[in-house]
Amino acid sequence: MLIHIQELKGTERQGWLQHAIAPRPIAFASTIDKQGNVNLSPFSFFNLFSTNPAIVIFSPTRSVRENAVKHTLLNVMEVPEVGIHICTTEMVQQVSLSSCNYPKGVDEFVKAGFTKQKATYIQPPLVKESPVQMECKVLEVKSLGDGPGAGQLVIAEVICMHVADNILNEAGTMIDQRKLHHVSRLGGDWYASINEQNLFTVAKPNAHLGIGIDALPKSIRNSKILTGNHLAQLANVSTLPEIDMHFNDDKVKYIIQYYAGSPNEMEEELHLYAKQFIDKNEIEKAWQILLTGTDVL
Repeated sequence: MLIHIQELKGTERQGWLQHAIAPRPIAFASTIDKQGNVNLSPFSFFNLFSTNPAIVIFSPTRSVRENAVKHTLLNVMEVPEVGIHICTTEMVQQVSLSSCNYPKGVDEFVKAGFTKQKATYIQPPLVKESPVQMECKVLEVKSLGDGPGAGQLVIAEVICMHVADNILNEAGTMIDQRKLHHVSRLGGDWYASINEQNLFTVAKPNAHLGIGIDALPKSIRNSKILTGNHLAQLANVSTLPEIDMHFNDDKVKYIIQYYAGSPNEMEEELHLYAKQFIDKNEIEKAWQILLTGTDVL
Protein backbone atom coordinates (compact mmCIF):
# COMPACT_ATOMS: atom_id res chain seq x y z
CA MET A 1 0.00 0.00 0.00
CA LEU A 2 1.54 3.27 -1.13
CA ILE A 3 0.51 6.30 0.92
CA HIS A 4 1.17 9.81 -0.37
CA ILE A 5 1.45 11.59 2.96
CA GLN A 6 1.07 15.17 1.73
CA GLU A 7 -2.18 14.30 -0.09
CA LEU A 8 -3.91 13.23 3.14
CA LYS A 9 -6.04 15.35 5.42
CA GLY A 10 -4.28 16.57 8.57
CA THR A 11 -5.84 14.06 10.97
CA GLU A 12 -5.25 11.18 8.54
CA ARG A 13 -1.63 12.18 8.04
CA GLN A 14 -1.14 12.43 11.78
CA GLY A 15 -2.70 9.00 12.29
CA TRP A 16 -0.54 7.17 9.78
CA LEU A 17 2.68 8.73 11.03
CA GLN A 18 1.99 8.35 14.75
CA HIS A 19 0.89 4.72 14.42
CA ALA A 20 4.04 3.87 12.46
CA ILE A 21 6.68 5.91 14.26
CA ALA A 22 6.36 4.44 17.72
CA PRO A 23 6.90 3.91 20.55
CA ARG A 24 7.80 7.50 21.40
CA PRO A 25 9.04 8.71 24.80
CA ILE A 26 6.90 11.31 26.55
CA ALA A 27 8.17 14.68 27.72
CA PHE A 28 5.94 15.73 30.58
CA ALA A 29 6.71 19.44 30.50
CA SER A 30 6.11 22.08 33.16
CA THR A 31 6.41 25.74 32.14
CA ILE A 32 5.52 29.16 33.49
CA ASP A 33 4.64 32.54 31.97
CA LYS A 34 5.75 36.01 33.08
CA GLN A 35 2.64 36.37 35.25
CA GLY A 36 3.47 33.19 37.14
CA ASN A 37 0.80 30.99 35.55
CA VAL A 38 1.98 27.38 35.45
CA ASN A 39 1.26 24.92 32.64
CA LEU A 40 1.76 21.17 32.57
CA SER A 41 1.41 19.07 29.42
CA PRO A 42 2.77 15.89 27.79
CA PHE A 43 4.48 15.76 24.37
CA SER A 44 5.47 12.58 22.56
CA PHE A 45 7.49 14.34 19.87
CA PHE A 46 10.50 14.19 22.18
CA ASN A 47 13.96 12.72 22.53
CA LEU A 48 17.59 13.09 23.60
CA PHE A 49 19.78 14.55 20.87
CA SER A 50 23.15 15.23 22.53
CA THR A 51 24.92 14.39 25.75
CA ASN A 52 27.68 17.00 25.53
CA PRO A 53 26.04 19.42 25.79
CA ALA A 54 23.00 17.61 27.22
CA ILE A 55 20.31 18.56 24.71
CA VAL A 56 16.70 17.39 24.57
CA ILE A 57 14.13 18.49 22.02
CA PHE A 58 10.35 18.32 22.18
CA SER A 59 7.75 19.74 19.86
CA PRO A 60 4.47 21.36 20.91
CA THR A 61 2.97 21.15 17.43
CA ARG A 62 0.30 23.51 16.21
CA SER A 63 -3.18 22.01 16.57
CA VAL A 64 -4.20 19.94 13.55
CA ARG A 65 -7.83 21.04 13.81
CA GLU A 66 -7.70 24.69 14.92
CA ASN A 67 -4.06 25.54 14.10
CA ALA A 68 -3.72 26.96 17.62
CA VAL A 69 -0.38 27.07 19.42
CA LYS A 70 0.14 25.31 22.75
CA HIS A 71 0.32 27.22 26.03
CA THR A 72 3.62 25.43 26.65
CA LEU A 73 5.08 27.08 23.55
CA LEU A 74 3.82 30.52 24.56
CA ASN A 75 5.30 30.06 28.03
CA VAL A 76 8.79 29.07 26.91
CA MET A 77 8.82 32.05 24.56
CA GLU A 78 8.24 34.26 27.62
CA VAL A 79 10.26 32.32 30.21
CA PRO A 80 12.82 30.07 28.45
CA GLU A 81 12.86 27.34 31.07
CA VAL A 82 11.13 23.96 31.30
CA GLY A 83 10.88 21.03 33.65
CA ILE A 84 10.83 17.75 31.73
CA HIS A 85 9.60 14.68 33.58
CA ILE A 86 9.58 11.01 32.70
CA CYS A 87 6.12 9.44 32.54
CA THR A 88 5.65 6.06 34.24
CA THR A 89 2.81 3.55 34.42
CA GLU A 90 1.99 4.77 37.92
CA MET A 91 1.05 8.25 36.63
CA VAL A 92 0.05 7.78 32.97
CA GLN A 93 -3.68 8.39 33.47
CA GLN A 94 -2.98 11.65 35.25
CA VAL A 95 -0.54 12.64 32.53
CA SER A 96 -3.20 12.00 29.90
CA LEU A 97 -5.74 14.07 31.84
CA SER A 98 -3.34 17.00 31.89
CA SER A 99 -3.36 17.05 28.08
CA CYS A 100 -6.94 18.37 28.03
CA ASN A 101 -7.22 21.68 26.22
CA TYR A 102 -7.90 23.79 29.31
CA PRO A 103 -8.04 27.60 28.93
CA LYS A 104 -4.83 29.53 29.51
CA GLY A 105 -4.30 30.19 33.20
CA VAL A 106 -5.81 26.89 34.34
CA ASP A 107 -3.29 24.98 36.45
CA GLU A 108 -2.96 21.39 35.16
CA PHE A 109 -1.09 20.43 38.34
CA VAL A 110 -4.39 20.97 40.13
CA LYS A 111 -6.60 19.49 37.39
CA ALA A 112 -4.53 16.30 37.13
CA GLY A 113 -3.77 16.00 40.85
CA PHE A 114 0.00 16.40 40.74
CA THR A 115 2.17 17.87 43.49
CA LYS A 116 4.37 20.89 42.81
CA GLN A 117 7.98 20.68 43.90
CA LYS A 118 10.31 23.67 43.88
CA ALA A 119 13.10 23.40 41.31
CA THR A 120 16.72 24.21 42.05
CA TYR A 121 17.63 26.32 39.02
CA ILE A 122 14.46 27.05 37.04
CA GLN A 123 11.20 28.86 37.76
CA PRO A 124 8.63 26.24 36.67
CA PRO A 125 7.78 23.80 39.47
CA LEU A 126 8.64 20.12 39.11
CA VAL A 127 6.26 17.17 39.29
CA LYS A 128 6.97 15.42 42.57
CA GLU A 129 5.35 12.16 41.43
CA SER A 130 7.79 11.67 38.55
CA PRO A 131 10.85 9.57 39.44
CA VAL A 132 13.01 11.48 36.95
CA GLN A 133 12.84 15.27 36.77
CA MET A 134 15.07 17.34 34.49
CA GLU A 135 15.57 21.07 34.90
CA CYS A 136 16.21 22.60 31.49
CA LYS A 137 17.10 25.95 29.95
CA VAL A 138 15.53 26.62 26.56
CA LEU A 139 18.24 27.50 24.03
CA GLU A 140 16.12 27.94 20.93
CA VAL A 141 12.61 27.55 19.55
CA LYS A 142 12.62 26.57 15.89
CA SER A 143 9.35 26.72 13.96
CA LEU A 144 8.85 24.18 11.18
CA GLY A 145 5.85 26.04 9.77
CA ASP A 146 2.72 27.97 10.61
CA GLY A 147 0.11 25.52 9.30
CA PRO A 148 -1.97 22.93 11.19
CA GLY A 149 0.25 20.18 12.61
CA ALA A 150 3.49 22.11 12.10
CA GLY A 151 6.17 21.31 14.66
CA GLN A 152 7.64 23.94 16.94
CA LEU A 153 10.93 22.52 18.17
CA VAL A 154 11.89 23.49 21.70
CA ILE A 155 15.63 22.88 22.02
CA ALA A 156 16.64 22.74 25.66
CA GLU A 157 19.75 21.99 27.68
CA VAL A 158 19.45 19.76 30.74
CA ILE A 159 21.01 21.61 33.67
CA CYS A 160 20.39 18.95 36.30
CA MET A 161 18.38 15.80 36.99
CA HIS A 162 16.55 14.66 40.11
CA VAL A 163 16.33 10.86 40.27
CA ALA A 164 14.35 8.88 42.86
CA ASP A 165 16.50 6.59 44.98
CA ASN A 166 14.11 3.66 44.54
CA ILE A 167 14.83 3.35 40.80
CA LEU A 168 18.62 3.15 41.18
CA ASN A 169 20.64 -0.03 40.91
CA GLU A 170 22.01 -1.75 44.00
CA ALA A 171 25.25 0.23 43.85
CA GLY A 172 23.32 3.49 43.57
CA THR A 173 25.37 4.46 40.54
CA MET A 174 22.82 4.34 37.71
CA ILE A 175 19.12 3.96 36.97
CA ASP A 176 18.01 0.33 36.98
CA GLN A 177 16.11 0.05 33.70
CA ARG A 178 13.83 -2.60 35.22
CA LYS A 179 12.58 -0.27 37.96
CA LEU A 180 11.67 2.88 36.02
CA HIS A 181 8.55 1.53 34.25
CA HIS A 182 8.61 3.93 31.30
CA VAL A 183 5.47 4.63 29.34
CA SER A 184 5.66 5.38 25.64
CA ARG A 185 3.18 6.77 23.15
CA LEU A 186 1.89 5.08 20.02
CA GLY A 187 -0.93 6.09 17.66
CA GLY A 188 -4.51 6.96 18.63
CA ASP A 189 -5.33 5.87 22.18
CA TRP A 190 -2.46 3.38 22.30
CA TYR A 191 0.38 3.45 24.82
CA ALA A 192 3.05 0.92 25.75
CA SER A 193 4.46 0.11 29.18
CA ILE A 194 8.06 -0.95 29.70
CA ASN A 195 8.55 -3.50 32.46
CA GLU A 196 10.91 -6.33 33.33
CA GLN A 197 8.75 -8.86 31.50
CA ASN A 198 9.10 -7.15 28.11
CA LEU A 199 12.68 -5.90 28.42
CA PHE A 200 15.50 -7.63 26.62
CA THR A 201 19.13 -6.91 25.92
CA VAL A 202 20.99 -6.70 22.62
CA ALA A 203 24.75 -7.11 22.84
CA LYS A 204 26.48 -4.04 21.44
CA PRO A 205 29.00 -4.70 18.66
CA ASN A 206 32.44 -5.52 19.98
CA ALA A 207 35.28 -3.04 20.19
CA HIS A 208 36.59 -5.02 17.22
CA LEU A 209 34.40 -5.13 14.14
CA GLY A 210 31.97 -8.02 13.90
CA ILE A 211 32.74 -10.44 11.07
CA GLY A 212 29.34 -9.76 9.48
CA ILE A 213 26.71 -12.11 8.10
CA ASP A 214 28.55 -12.34 4.78
CA ALA A 215 31.50 -14.00 6.56
CA LEU A 216 29.42 -16.81 8.09
CA PRO A 217 29.88 -20.31 6.68
CA LYS A 218 27.49 -20.81 3.76
CA SER A 219 25.55 -23.58 5.49
CA ILE A 220 24.82 -21.24 8.40
CA ARG A 221 24.24 -18.12 6.29
CA ASN A 222 21.65 -19.95 4.16
CA SER A 223 19.92 -21.64 7.10
CA LYS A 224 16.21 -22.35 6.76
CA ILE A 225 15.90 -22.22 10.55
CA LEU A 226 17.93 -19.24 11.70
CA THR A 227 16.48 -15.77 11.12
CA GLY A 228 18.33 -12.58 10.26
CA ASN A 229 18.38 -11.71 13.96
CA HIS A 230 19.99 -15.05 14.80
CA LEU A 231 22.61 -14.65 12.08
CA ALA A 232 23.42 -11.13 13.26
CA GLN A 233 24.08 -12.43 16.78
CA LEU A 234 26.40 -15.08 15.42
CA ALA A 235 28.14 -12.53 13.20
CA ASN A 236 28.81 -10.16 16.10
CA VAL A 237 32.17 -11.80 16.83
CA SER A 238 35.55 -10.35 15.89
CA THR A 239 36.88 -13.60 14.41
CA LEU A 240 35.26 -16.77 13.15
CA PRO A 241 35.27 -19.22 16.10
CA GLU A 242 37.10 -22.53 15.88
CA ILE A 243 35.85 -25.93 16.98
CA ASP A 244 36.61 -26.63 20.63
CA MET A 245 37.96 -30.15 20.70
CA HIS A 246 36.77 -30.47 24.29
CA PHE A 247 33.18 -29.53 23.43
CA ASN A 248 30.91 -32.35 24.54
CA ASP A 249 27.15 -32.36 24.16
CA ASP A 250 25.03 -35.51 24.26
CA LYS A 251 22.25 -34.07 22.13
CA VAL A 252 24.67 -33.07 19.39
CA LYS A 253 26.06 -36.61 19.41
CA TYR A 254 22.53 -38.02 19.18
CA ILE A 255 21.57 -35.76 16.27
CA ILE A 256 24.72 -36.65 14.35
CA GLN A 257 24.22 -40.39 14.91
CA TYR A 258 20.46 -40.48 14.32
CA TYR A 259 20.51 -38.40 11.13
CA ALA A 260 23.78 -39.77 9.76
CA GLY A 261 22.04 -40.92 6.59
CA SER A 262 20.15 -37.64 6.04
CA PRO A 263 22.50 -34.62 5.96
CA ASN A 264 19.75 -32.08 5.33
CA GLU A 265 17.70 -33.22 8.30
CA MET A 266 20.83 -33.35 10.44
CA GLU A 267 21.62 -29.74 9.56
CA GLU A 268 18.09 -28.58 10.34
CA GLU A 269 18.09 -30.36 13.71
CA LEU A 270 21.46 -28.88 14.65
CA HIS A 271 20.26 -25.42 13.64
CA LEU A 272 17.10 -25.86 15.68
CA TYR A 273 19.20 -26.89 18.67
CA ALA A 274 21.62 -23.97 18.22
CA LYS A 275 18.68 -21.58 17.90
CA GLN A 276 17.64 -22.41 21.48
CA PHE A 277 20.97 -21.13 22.77
CA ILE A 278 21.06 -18.07 20.54
CA ASP A 279 17.64 -17.13 21.93
CA LYS A 280 19.17 -17.37 25.42
CA ASN A 281 22.15 -15.28 24.27
CA GLU A 282 24.51 -18.24 24.78
CA ILE A 283 26.33 -17.51 21.56
CA GLU A 284 29.53 -19.48 22.26
CA LYS A 285 27.62 -22.72 22.77
CA ALA A 286 25.47 -22.06 19.70
CA TRP A 287 28.65 -21.61 17.65
CA GLN A 288 30.09 -24.92 18.87
CA ILE A 289 26.88 -26.76 17.95
CA LEU A 290 26.89 -25.24 14.49
CA LEU A 291 30.60 -25.73 13.88
CA THR A 292 30.41 -29.36 14.98
CA GLY A 293 27.61 -29.91 12.49
CA THR A 294 29.47 -28.07 9.73
CA ASP A 295 32.55 -30.20 10.38
CA VAL A 296 30.53 -33.44 10.16
CA LEU A 297 28.61 -32.39 7.08
